[in-house]
Amino acid sequence: MPAKVYTDKDADLGVFENKTLAVLGYGSQGHAHALNLKDSGCDVIIGLYKGSKSREVAKKHGFKVYDTDEAVRRADVIMVGLPDMKQPEVYEKDILPNLEKGKALLFTHGLAVHFKLIDLHPDIDVIMVAPKGPGHMVRRLYTEGKGMPALIAVEQNKSRKAKKLALAWAKGIGSTRAGVIQTTFKEECETDLFGEQAVLCGGTAELILAGFETLVEAGYQPEMAYFECLHELKLICDLIYESGISGMRFSVSETAKYGDLTRGKRVINQRVKNEMKKILKEIQTGKFTREWVKEYKSGLKNYNRMLKEGENHLIEKTGRRLRNMMPWMAKKNLRGPQAAY
Repeated sequence: MPAKVYTDKDADLGVFENKTLAVLGYGSQGHAHALNLKDSGCDVIIGLYKGSKSREVAKKHGFKVYDTDEAVRRADVIMVGLPDMKQPEVYEKDILPNLEKGKALLFTHGLAVHFKLIDLHPDIDVIMVAPKGPGHMVRRLYTEGKGMPALIAVEQNKSRKAKKLALAWAKGIGSTRAGVIQTTFKEECETDLFGEQAVLCGGTAELILAGFETLVEAGYQPEMAYFECLHELKLICDLIYESGISGMRFSVSETAKYGDLTRGKRVINQRVKNEMKKILKEIQTGKFTREWVKEYKSGLKNYNRMLKEGENHLIEKTGRRLRNMMPWMAKKNLRGPQAAY
């Protein structure tokens, strides 16, 4: 049975009347939520740690900025827009001591709550509003009169109005213009982690690298391997994104279609699917989260080593050179520090 889709008519911004909304963090999602809610007529403040480089940016955007603990004290609904691994420390130090009955805590991802990295205050609402796209797109679509689809979830419903709060927030950021689907913290967290690891990031990156290496090891020029295994992927992804897998197949040549239908399953076969099931089980049991917490607390040595190895791969060196030959492509340095909190 298809999920129910909530739209503007199902949400009421009036539930925020006489309420202060706090956004903790002013990174990708934080700045988009804050600006969209402000433009929707809500009373929004920003909470940041002392010395955050985002303070001046938020002030220039017209917000009152407070230290994190003070923002929690002043607000009725508090969005935790912080990286997953920073949430437990900030929660214990600045958030939990300033929560009280009647407040609501809002997350955009379920990891810290679902895997109990934080102990929830028993007398508050705990909700999720998770747009299905990056913050800059959430903001841009809103300014164009559109919206980014989103998920909502309710973990604690002490006020008996938690779902209304979630829907109102979704409306305030523009998501009910497109459509909102209700889920749970468990479902959102586990499916999100699986998608990242097995398909969107881990699976796709390794498939590209394996194809590139196969061609180069067979004696083909790395530039040719780059074009065929990475550069043209955008064309295929755009077709799938816009029209589904069948739409992509309609748009490519008969030769490409036949190769897809007869060879694809030899690459992504039952062994791969079995490995995906293992990855999903590691997520469901909390094994992945425990491993990630341990890595984070130990100083990210393996994490940083693997990132560096990836940056030094031949495909990256080849790509940097070839992208300089593409004047139509916006050049972005995405490897710098990200303002998130």
